[in-house]
Parts: sequence; structure tokens; C-alpha cells
Amino acid sequence: MGPLALMAQSAGMTVFGSDLAAGAVTNDLVSQGIQMCLGVQDGEFLKARAKDEGVDWFVYTSALPEDHPELLMAKKLKLKISKRDEFLNYLIKKLKLKLIAVAGTHGKTTTTAMIVWAAQQLGMPISYIIGTTLPFAPAGHYDPKSEYFIYEADEYDRNFLAFHPWLAVIPTISYDHPDIYPTVEEYQEAFRQFEAQSKHVIHGDEIAVGLTLAGEARRYDATLAVDAMELILPKLKGLKRLTAKMQHKKLVEIMNQFPGVGRRFEQVSEGYYSDYAHHPEEVGATVEIALEEADRRGLKGVVAVYEPHQNSRQTELAKEYAGAFQGIEKLYWVPTYLTREDPKLKVLAPKDFIENLENKKIAEASELDEELADKLKNWRKKGYLILLMSAGPADAWIRKLVYAGNQDSAATQLVHAPRNASEGE
Repeated sequence: MGPLALMAQSAGMTVFGSDLAAGAVTNDLVSQGIQMCLGVQDGEFLKARAKDEGVDWFVYTSALPEDHPELLMAKKLKLKISKRDEFLNYLIKKLKLKLIAVAGTHGKTTTTAMIVWAAQQLGMPISYIIGTTLPFAPAGHYDPKSEYFIYEADEYDRNFLAFHPWLAVIPTISYDHPDIYPTVEEYQEAFRQFEAQSKHVIHGDEIAVGLTLAGEARRYDATLAVDAMELILPKLKGLKRLTAKMQHKKLVEIMNQFPGVGRRFEQVSEGYYSDYAHHPEEVGATVEIALEEADRRGLKGVVAVYEPHQNSRQTELAKEYAGAFQGIEKLYWVPTYLTREDPKLKVLAPKDFIENLENKKIAEASELDEELADKLKNWRKKGYLILLMSAGPADAWIRKLVYAGNQDSAATQLVHAPRNASEGE
């Protein structure tokens, strides 16, 4: 929602917003002059904005319950109301943009960021929205000179089916979101429909020669980004003189310089990394990246902390974790971050997951407390890479741990504050 607000603002619209707490792009929003209300959401902020400035459109996240006070206030004020997909389609049409949509269970955030990175390095005007922070650009932006709009298309709530992309880029697909797609077939059918709605489709193939990024998953995403750019670049005047071979080599060089994205194997402090992984396949891929990075840096190994996300998802996928943590020295499994839950399901405890692991002896049920913090500090002193994987409040916890005593840590801790509801990932 934040990146969408940034794009709308840069397209000349006046944007207001509210949230329970600061999020990953709060600083970007404030820096762009977007007025926000953080904290109590009782509808009064919206009511006041509608009275003082006027509101043409109320856009809300899929995480919002139907009885939310702000949504009820929007209905009372008889505003135009929609989720983000309808408003985004309006922007795409109004601004006459060609949509490049990246969709998949894993890899869509990194692949989207890589395409944005490559376009910027080549001086290509680009508009985009990505669901995380970027170290090289804001999370959402509109360039009036751009022909293309790059979008991280989320399958949650079937959001991505609202779009008909000029190009669809599809990284890894594996079953997820059982609360939306009750069966594997329904999940796969949604992606088949998405591809059918797209003019061009790119799937992963062999990893491009010359890529040196850590981890096969990252090299795979980079290959997709290279393929996407090679489809776009013939229309870019500045590179018309390059042969296809020279162009490919240039793109690989650019990908090898990719600085990463927020919460995707992000180094939050020396030796400490945070990642958004919360699906067994994603976890396994992230562990592989960490092991390769530790080896490159001459570290002794990897110690991981894992906070699963959503009990309904984990109940469906619990047994798939069996080999996900192979190769690491120690695993601390903390309680699941609960959002949008089915009250009929038993909440799985860390010990329930650990029993399914092939290497269960390395795992230990734990809590996000001082005892765990001390253990991680000791592992780090011994020369290990510390990897946190979480889509929830554990990210804020580890940032507080590593920034303790740092005068500049307040803003970092603010924007990664834990949230009471997921944004639909």
C-alpha cells in the first residue's frame, strides 16, 4: 500500500493514509509529503480529510476486515471504495503504461527489484511498485517519461488476476495461501489464468553464465531479470548499437552489482542477516544463500532463527520443512507469527515443527528474549553468520538487538516496527 501511495503521489495526486504502526516505507512516505495518521484507526482521520480536502477514492489493503472503522466511515461518507488492484489498473490506463508484472510464490520481490535496478543503471525511465524497501530507490515511483511499469504482482486474495500484463515474469511457483486457494490445483490454475492474460511470458531457464551473486536462488532471479530486460531493451534508443551478445554481457555485469533489497537476505549489521522467508522452499533457498555467503567470507557456518508466518499456512506445509535447514550449525525455532487465522485449527508449537526435521538435533524451541539474544551474540563472536527468517515482528527484534547502543538506530527500528496484520505479503 505504501509504494502504491508513493506512485500516486509522484503521478500528481494528493494522498493521505493511516496505519496502526509505522511500516517499512514510512520514512519514504513522510519524505514525499504524504500526510499520515499512525495509531488509532477510528475513522476520524478519514472524516476530517474528507471534510477539509475532499477524498475521491478510498483504497484499502486485503488485510483490512470488513468491519474496520475506516472502511465503515468511507461507506458512510459514500466515497469510491476499492482494493489496490482497481486503483492500480486505473493508474496504468490513465498514465498509458505497459505493465511488466512479476508473480510467483518465491523470488518475485528480488526479481522485480533486479529489473528496476537494471533499468536505472542503463538510464531507462521507469515506473514501478515493489513490496519492500530498496537501498537504491524509493519503493514506488512514477516517471512521466516511462513507457513501462514494473509491478510485484501478489497472488494473495487473487490480486494479480485483475491485471493483463504486457509481460509476465514468473519465478518459482509452489503451493501457498491455503486460506485463499484450498487446493494445489486451484493455486496452479490461478497462475495459468494469469499467464493466459499476459501478452508475453518469461519462465526461468538455465542460469545465465557469468552471474556471481551468492546462492542459486538469487542467480535464478537475476537470470529472469536479464531475460526481461532483453525483451525490453530493443526499444531503448541508447543501447541499439550494442550487439545481443554485448547487451547480455552488460546486463550480467549489472546484476552482479545488485545491492539487494530490504528483508531479502539483508545485512542489518556485520554478520547479521534478515530475510522474509516463511515457506519451506523459500527457507531452503535462503539457507543455501547464507551457507554460500558464509563460505565466501571465511565464516565458520550459519546459525538460524526462524519465525514461521500464519498457522493456517504452516499447518498445511509443516512436513515440507524436513530438509530445509540442511548444512546449518544451529536452529532456534520461535513461535509462529499469527495473522488471518482459522480459529478451528490447533496452533502448532515450535516442537511440532522440529519433530519433522531430518536434522532435528540442531534445532531448539526458543523465544524472542534476552536468552536468545545472548546466544546469538556468542555464536557471532565465534565467527558464525546469523540468519533470521521471518515475515513478522522478529525482524524488528533482531534490528533492536544489533543496533543496541547505536545513536542512529531509532529510525531503523521505527520503520520495521511489528504489525498487527499482514499486508497480504
